[in-house]
Amino acid sequence: MSVDLSGSGPTPRRGLALFLPLAAFLLLAILFFFRLFAGDASRLPSALIGKQAPAFALPALPGFAGVGGLSGDDLRKGHVSVVNVFASWCVPCREEHAQLMALAGDARLAEAGVSLAGLSYKDDPANSRRFLEEVGNPYGAIGVDLAGRVAIDFGVYGVPETFVVRGDGTIAFKFVGPLTRQAMEATLVPEIEKAAR
Repeated sequence: MSVDLSGSGPTPRRGLALFLPLAAFLLLAILFFFRLFAGDASRLPSALIGKQAPAFALPALPGFAGVGGLSGDDLRKGHVSVVNVFASWCVPCREEHAQLMALAGDARLAEAGVSLAGLSYKDDPANSRRFLEEVGNPYGAIGVDLAGRVAIDFGVYGVPETFVVRGDGTIAFKFVGPLTRQAMEATLVPEIEKAAR
């Protein structure tokens, strides 16, 4: 029987070099798994909460008589504004649209002076118009943000996103993702009511 004394077998150093990347991968996988379930993704932080809405002026979406564009000054008129960022190409925007129609038809909020505005994000105006003609227009004002510059100034991650703005133009709340009925009742409407106080 012969014994290999050449040292060609695995060394402790080589085993450690193989183990470290695997250990690092497992640690990252565990971290990502826990972050995936660590809270409500709709409550992503926003640096603008408590700060003034950006100064901007967007043209109106053509084809809707009596529905003007949207500007920063419109958000400083003494009443709460809800600004919804949408696009016709956005599937979740279609999913949440019934909730926006319900919000626009809420007599209690209308009586309190709450206005709902749309920000058409990086969308061809003709497509935005067709989308709203098909599903209904809940917005009292619609600004066309073709380049997406205003959305960037608002800190938008993607569409849809919804902002609650106090009457003095201060951003009070940001909701990321499509509004569901549960999110409307449990989160958005209470935030609107809080901003109106």
